[in-house]
Amino acid sequence: MAVRTGDELPPLRIPITRTLIVAGALASRDYQDVHHDAEAAREKGSPDIFMNILTTNGLVGRYITDHFGPRARLRKVAIRLGAPNYPGDEMVLTGEVTSVAEGTAEVAVIGRNGIGHHVTGKVTVRLPSDVPTTADVPTTDISTTADVLTATPDALR
Repeated sequence: MAVRTGDELPPLRIPITRTLIVAGALASRDYQDVHHDAEAAREKGSPDIFMNILTTNGLVGRYITDHFGPRARLRKVAIRLGAPNYPGDEMVLTGEVTSVAEGTAEVAVIGRNGIGHHVTGKVTVRLPSDVPTTADVPTTDISTTADVLTATPDALR
């Protein structure tokens, strides 16, 4: 599989279940009640429990590595949350390669649900050495703002 700027990744459909929301929150040690207690979430103004950012971050990473293969390495994930993921909805992740340089690809990712865009972001991935690429002009790193989560593989260990 050659990787080129403009390549679109196939969509990934993810059913948003209560189990996924609660398990993701527990796995990431996020014990905020809005991620597991529907009554507490309603008291705080939400119609139901909702997915936390770390679960979303993990799903975005899975989307990229599922596409590029197990030898691909996430170098940077920068996402911004929008519409919450509630139980009973579905999130559809889509992506487009925005640049390729020196064995690294940058992918713009969008995750849509029934309300709108749940997540938007950019992922930088180091491609396996045997994957042919069409090189572009190198791009600068993504700037970080207060409302963007940036995680590197080392930070997730």
